[in-house]
Amino acid sequence: MKFQASTKVQIPRGTDDIMPGEVEKWQWIEQKAREICGLYDYHEIRTPVFEHTELFHRGVGEATDIVEKEMYSFTDRGNRSISLRPEGTAGVVRSFVEKKMFAQPQPTKWYYMGPMFRYENPQAGRRRQFHQFGVEAFGSVDPLLDAEVIALGMQYFKSLGLKDVRVEINTLGDAESRQQYREKLITYFEGYMDELSAEAKSRLYKNPLRILDSKDARTKEIAAGAPLLRDHLNETSRNHFDTVIRTLDLLGIPYVINPRLVRGLDYYTHTAFEYTVDISGAQAGSIGGGGRYNGLVEQFGGPEMPGVGFGIGLERVILALTEQQVKLPLAQGLDCYLITLGEEAKLVGMKVLQSMREAGLRVDRDYMDRKMKAQFKTADRLQATYVAILGEEELKRNQINVKRLATGEQETISLDQLISHIQQQR
Repeated sequence: MKFQASTKVQIPRGTDDIMPGEVEKWQWIEQKAREICGLYDYHEIRTPVFEHTELFHRGVGEATDIVEKEMYSFTDRGNRSISLRPEGTAGVVRSFVEKKMFAQPQPTKWYYMGPMFRYENPQAGRRRQFHQFGVEAFGSVDPLLDAEVIALGMQYFKSLGLKDVRVEINTLGDAESRQQYREKLITYFEGYMDELSAEAKSRLYKNPLRILDSKDARTKEIAAGAPLLRDHLNETSRNHFDTVIRTLDLLGIPYVINPRLVRGLDYYTHTAFEYTVDISGAQAGSIGGGGRYNGLVEQFGGPEMPGVGFGIGLERVILALTEQQVKLPLAQGLDCYLITLGEEAKLVGMKVLQSMREAGLRVDRDYMDRKMKAQFKTADRLQATYVAILGEEELKRNQINVKRLATGEQETISLDQLISHIQQQR
């Protein structure tokens, strides 16, 4: 596609420019995620933003909304079908298998952060390019690891200052329980075949559990009367879930058991959960979720190897922080704004500026040849603590004038003492 010179090029729908003044919030919540993961001994992994489309068909599930409707897929120059990643787990599991990490001592505990892509109707907290923070823990079937993952997410929200975050939790059972329940669901929904939505009908024999998550009004009414999975759990599944719940009670983590919670991905077994908080304009108040996926490593060609994890939507986190008016401890303003008078002072000022930066001070200067009064206004706008004024006369005496903007207090000090003077007053 060719654009004329006068054509206005705009950002694609459902994407955002994160501008200075806003991006600092993102940096802070990302740094908090890294700090919390460090406390739990989770290590960062970075996977490609695009993968072979088959990865998501096999891992996420062909009967999911993501694969059926929302993936950004294209054929590359090698005639390969490629998709932008719609979620983080599949790529992480692919890497775990491809790098043969299953041969290492377990568990393996990783976290990731970055952009994901889904073609859906843009709304508050739901964008076509969005960002996730997620964790994955491989190698253990211990339900205590499920509880640890849930607790990690809750500690992250607490560290941000978010209040009233809750966990909705359910069990999807093991393969044996799921198969028995699947047959019960098919039998039940077959009795309403003429009333189900077209989408529900298409999923009935592929993955009937997905019908429980339908958005169609009549299908939701029918699904409300469907058998509950918890009534068809075997002893192993029931014991696993009971241990998770008892552990959450012990840790003081608030939760609600939601027997209809199935999540939007096919790979979950046993524990499934969502983090919820009240957010105006954001669907269902969900800010993240996850669960256990004990068969996913095998689907990608690895050995039998369990896993559990979550993904948290960072746009949703920002929305929740804004909604609750949480004041973030962001660094604001400069330590010093440098004003120079005269050509020689202007040149030497660059060396002074660089020395201050190398000492870890946040500093800036004028590059627009503004008058001194205008430069003071700029320093005030940039919330500078100090203004340092270097003129030709001061330069000859190896001195500099320093003014504290908040008080108006001004003094002349040795140029060599400028850095230590500001550092002592920080």
